[in-house]
Amino acid sequence: MESILAITRALSDENRVRALLALRDQEVCVCQLIEFLKLAPSTVSKHMSILKHARLVKGQKRGRWMYYRQAGADAPAEVRHALEWIHSCLCRSSEIQQDQNQLRKIARLDRNVLCRKQACK
Repeated sequence: MESILAITRALSDENRVRALLALRDQEVCVCQLIEFLKLAPSTVSKHMSILKHARLVKGQKRGRWMYYRQAGADAPAEVRHALEWIHSCLCRSSEIQQDQNQLRKIARLDRNVLCRKQACK
């Protein structure tokens, strides 16, 4: 029961759902997520913490930056089902398509420059 409640809480925020979908096919640095969501670093970190607690994402620290990716095949069944449901419902929406285009532009930016920029905010 607790796992399902954590998942539903995590999916109850638009920014968390957008971040989760941003991680579908790629690992993303927190600085890229900050640029993508246009939110304060502390807010993005809180959102990612909630997603991580629900086991929807995995995080790995490299140096001073966190990198996130969606949970994979080794995730619990309820997590895999939730991810499949979110993908099937939203991946073809025009908003998510726009997000994917924006992410491609952000991915082309120099990550070191972007991370330094975010550290100054």
